[in-house]
Amino acid sequence: MSGLLLGGPAPDFTLRDQFGQDVTLSAYRGRKAVAILFYPYAFSGVCTGEMSGIRDRLDEFMTFDTEVLGISCDPMFALRAFADQDGLNFPLLSDFWPHGEVARAYDVLDEERGCPRRSSYVVDRDGTVRWAVHNATSQARDLDEHLRQLQALA
Repeated sequence: MSGLLLGGPAPDFTLRDQFGQDVTLSAYRGRKAVAILFYPYAFSGVCTGEMSGIRDRLDEFMTFDTEVLGISCDPMFALRAFADQDGLNFPLLSDFWPHGEVARAYDVLDEERGCPRRSSYVVDRDGTVRWAVHNATSQARDLDEHLRQLQALA
């Protein structure tokens, strides 16, 4: 896995969120930076902790006029249950079908397991990838580093 090149364009996508609404990355161009957080599975221990950590600090992300998008290959209805159970109040996007197409475009799909690798991207207002991190293990994300990267774009 090599991920995308920093300074290059972020692949555009349209995915459905936990409410069945289409979310398109390019719709944020010129308006907001976007933190894209790929995670393997809804309801798994580490992913639940990570997404809850984002929820608990969402106001800090919003300070930098940023949209936060969580992406997994779980179906939309599972993401709705996940969001409802844990009070996740930001878009959780389903890369369910065609299975893993967006994760594959970002070079983070684990083909054997059929899920994204734990990876994050910061995309600026122009649609350029400015920062990325890939956690090969199931360690939690460093939210402070995400926030520092977003602050640098503000």
